[in-house]
Amino acid sequence: MNFKDKVIVITGASSGIGEATALKFSKKGAKIALVARRKDKLLEVENKIKKFSQSTLVCQCDVSNKEEVDLMSKTILDKFGRIDILVNNAGFIIYGKVNELSSEEIVSQMETNYFGMIYCTKAFLPQMLKQHSGHIVNVASIGASFSVPGVSSYCATKFAMLGFSEGLRHELYDTGVGLTVVSPILVRTPLFDHPSLANFSKFSTGISLSSETVAKTILKASNSSRLEIVVPSVARVVIWFKQTFPYFINPIVGSMFRKQLLKRD
Repeated sequence: MNFKDKVIVITGASSGIGEATALKFSKKGAKIALVARRKDKLLEVENKIKKFSQSTLVCQCDVSNKEEVDLMSKTILDKFGRIDILVNNAGFIIYGKVNELSSEEIVSQMETNYFGMIYCTKAFLPQMLKQHSGHIVNVASIGASFSVPGVSSYCATKFAMLGFSEGLRHELYDTGVGLTVVSPILVRTPLFDHPSLANFSKFSTGISLSSETVAKTILKASNSSRLEIVVPSVARVVIWFKQTFPYFINPIVGSMFRKQLLKRD
């Protein structure tokens, strides 16, 4: 797909996957709207992509706040007049047993990871439908199909994202608007900077991806007819085994990640 002069909105754009995605789209000549809570970090990203993109916009916004999302979307549409690709990437994780986490910590993940995606989709979808064109890319996780001990609340947000995306994609049939979910395995991003993940990040280093690898897949997804792209593709085999032989796979996975929780303790 030719991304030159396409309007791309990226949430969670201040670091990690969002920053890498903004850089890749900008090198294709796209117009980029950067969305995140930390304006100082967004300005740093903007400085990096300005050499490639002639038109950028920084929008400080907490996607878990519907009013802020509505204002952000209005600002973007007033400036660019359209939207071609929405990348719902904002999210975070808190590692710990359900019994350890407060209700507020569990709810806060759902508010950002899931409802933030809902708010942004609702804000921009009417314009896409009016244009009869556009694509939504929802960045989920292998955790959308494969929940494990220690990240139950996080995986719940991604299960919800995948389920919502599948239903919405059916609704968008023959409208000119597409939707694809990108589900990577663990990614080396600031997502793992949370204090609760101090030990988990060490455990995951050998089986994780770079932000650039996921960003490359997001560009592919923005013109894909598929519902979900799992990264790397071999992880799809693991999901298939889990869904086909749960009585065999679930005990193995549960044991592995329970041991990780014990190491932390």
